[in-house]
Formats: sequence, structure tokens, C-alpha cells
Amino acid sequence: NKMTRLLDHTYIIATVAFTVYSQMIIRWQVSKSGELPELFIGKLYFVTNLLLNPWVISAIFATFLAGVSWMLVLSRFEISYAYPWVGLNFVLILILAVAFFGESYSFMKALGTLLILFGIVIISKG
Repeated sequence: NKMTRLLDHTYIIATVAFTVYSQMIIRWQVSKSGELPELFIGKLYFVTNLLLNPWVISAIFATFLAGVSWMLVLSRFEISYAYPWVGLNFVLILILAVAFFGESYSFMKALGTLLILFGIVIISKG
């Protein structure tokens, strides 16, 4: 039924949302943590502090939830249909990185983003 199929797509949306959340939170917290130290012990301390950070813990949990959502996706769709939707991660993360972190945006990135979106549309119709 069409409504059930539409609801099944919420698993795809959840996978993308949890993944994007995780990546953006980790980017935010890493950028707040300063430079990566040169020495191994400094790197170990740097990573340990991040792993104990509540925001990073929430991002790791979101990654886990993305995996659970992905298992639900694969129970409802062929992987050849479902996997291209993960390309939305690239699009959303690019947009959010530019908006929140002032990362660079160029014509080539815009073109690549459009190609990803067109690819998703084409594959979803096939």
C-alpha cells in the first residue's frame, strides 16, 4: 500500500538525519577542542577528552541509531534503491557546514551537489 511505502521512507530519513547530526556535532566539538597535538600522548588525551564530551557521546549514539535505522531500511527496500538516498548526507552536510562553520562553497561544489540530487532522483524513479 502506498501509505505504508511512504512511511517506510521515514527509515531513510532517520538514517540521514542521525548521520548528519552526528557529523555536524563531531565537527563542532572537534573545532572547539583546538589543534591536534603532535605527540602521541597528547593525541590520546585529545581523543579521550572528546570521547567523554556529552555532545560527542550523543553523536556516537546518533551514529548507532543511524545503523539501526539503516537495518530497518534494508528490511523494506533493495539496497540499490536505498543506498543512493544516503547521498543526501553529502548535500545536507555541505549546506550546514557552510551555514554553521563558514566552510567554503564554490561553483564546483554547487555542481557536485546538483549532480548528487539529480542522481538520487533518477535512481529513485528507476
